[in-house]
Amino acid sequence: MKSEMNRRRFLKSSLIGPAAAGLAFRFEERALLAATGPGPAKPATPATGGAMPRGRIGKLEVSRLICGGNLTSGFAHSRDLIYVSPLLKHYFTPEKIFATWRRCEENGINTAVLRLDDQVLRLIRDYWYAEGGKLQWISQCTLPKSDWKSDILRAIDAGAHAAFVHGGVADGCVQRKQFDELARAVDLIRQNGLPAGIGGHMVEVPIALRERGIKVDFLMKTLNEKKYWSAGPMPRHDSVWEETPEKTIEFMRHVEQPWIAYKVLGAGAIHPAEGFGYALENGADFLCVGMFDFQVDEDAGIARRILAADLKRERPWRC
Repeated sequence: MKSEMNRRRFLKSSLIGPAAAGLAFRFEERALLAATGPGPAKPATPATGGAMPRGRIGKLEVSRLICGGNLTSGFAHSRDLIYVSPLLKHYFTPEKIFATWRRCEENGINTAVLRLDDQVLRLIRDYWYAEGGKLQWISQCTLPKSDWKSDILRAIDAGAHAAFVHGGVADGCVQRKQFDELARAVDLIRQNGLPAGIGGHMVEVPIALRERGIKVDFLMKTLNEKKYWSAGPMPRHDSVWEETPEKTIEFMRHVEQPWIAYKVLGAGAIHPAEGFGYALENGADFLCVGMFDFQVDEDAGIARRILAADLKRERPWRC
């Protein structure tokens, strides 16, 4: 453990490199200015920057609104729209990504959930060391068959502040009853001094963790109301990550670890005034949301307004 920590400190101090250029990205687009459902959209509260309420994950102080990371790794849940990914590749240059992250920090968003790939590593090190950014990084890790430790150790070496097992990977482990793979991943993250989490799209993931006694420091679990046209019935259109919202809410009510809710806007199908309120009222402690640079102020303002209101939560804040 001591050698791992020493290695992490050494590598983190030597991660200064040239700015990334020519990176190709896609992003989970969100048409947030459209009304959702009958009647006009709820008005957004303009933001001019400022404090964002925070909670804790382990020793980390984390903003209640967290910046999502699909934009930095090229994933656009665009349903059947074939032009979206090429459009976003042109839009999200490294400079535009840095501008988005700076805007997040100006709005009190101090943490991002980012994938672990070469592009993210170049971007985050340049943002920290060349751009002077302070954004905390929660790393999403896979468990490669060739070397299940490799992603986790790479994230640690690169300076991640926390790490968790990718939701799709955890879904698969639970479906195959490979619970030991999740347990050893959590142990490795913790041994290296980071808060350790597990993601999941299926509610069966946190259920299995409880049944198997696998202790985590936080959970990443999807949540939205599933009331948009492309949410089903089958066949779906690259748009559903929460099949059983009521079951998720009921189970998570009794979970004592902090819960980061993601996919709360259904990849742009749900206005943040609706999606944020639904997730927070129903027990989420944090919201992980992908944002364009021009959406950060609006989203942050909505989050601050909802968090300042009298939320009718049955689940206590767990951080």
